[in-house]
Amino acid sequence: MQQTVGVVGLGIMGGAMARNLVAAGWRVLGYDIDAVRCAELAAAGVTICADAAAVAREAPVLLFSLPSPAAALAAAQAIAASGAERRVVIEASTLTLKDKLAIEAALRSAGHVALDCPISGTGAQAITKDLVIYASGDAQSIEACRPLFAGFSRAVHDVGAYGNGSKMKFVANLLVAIHNVASAEAMVLGVKAGLDPRQIVDLVSAGAGTSRVFELRAPMMAARDYLPASMRVEIWQKDMAIISQYATELGCPTPLLSATMPIYASAMANGHAAEDTAAVCAVLEKMAGL
Repeated sequence: MQQTVGVVGLGIMGGAMARNLVAAGWRVLGYDIDAVRCAELAAAGVTICADAAAVAREAPVLLFSLPSPAAALAAAQAIAASGAERRVVIEASTLTLKDKLAIEAALRSAGHVALDCPISGTGAQAITKDLVIYASGDAQSIEACRPLFAGFSRAVHDVGAYGNGSKMKFVANLLVAIHNVASAEAMVLGVKAGLDPRQIVDLVSAGAGTSRVFELRAPMMAARDYLPASMRVEIWQKDMAIISQYATELGCPTPLLSATMPIYASAMANGHAAEDTAAVCAVLEKMAGL
């Protein structure tokens, strides 16, 4: 019998995961407030439902990939009120721990199980299943979901109690924020020095200075083409604010993260909000007079 999963949120990440699950043989039910996204995913084999509650009534496991805490909590509340039997809800968004706990409480009140499972990877990586899942919460439910995770990722790690997944994602995203700006800084230095940007990409990628972020975003920087976005600057601002707030609450210094924040803010102010975060290169190019 074909296994069924629901995907609530069919944006860059959710849409890619839904497509891969269809390709892996799953029956995928989906919902998004964007009719265009729904039409695109319907053409890819996803059965579109009227709302999150309708998804929950048919799918024993649901995957949330939503852009804001308000959207995620509203979806959780809709599922809690749906009358559906016990469901496992995989919350894959990057949210504050407070928001994650509110989602878990809303679902638990109706007998459902929430898993905090942020994802390491970009939208471009999601297309090729090059994602890593930081799963946290009920260990038995995580184990039962491993075949599902295998349908859209390359690895899943059980990191323990609910909320640990988000903490691990904060650590990973802190490095992504820094590596992205560092990659742009290196590219601008090379171009300012008269080097061929494509050669910079090739040789740095082959050497000790490379990073996964450099390999993903430096080609966009070399081409000065930041669309389509695998992570929009405006969304990334939200993620960075969450990390900074959490570090402040812990009393943990993050000087390098703090140093990158004005660069991302400048990208926002200079019309790059809807572009990929690689657009920070344009900010540094302008500062360098290129």
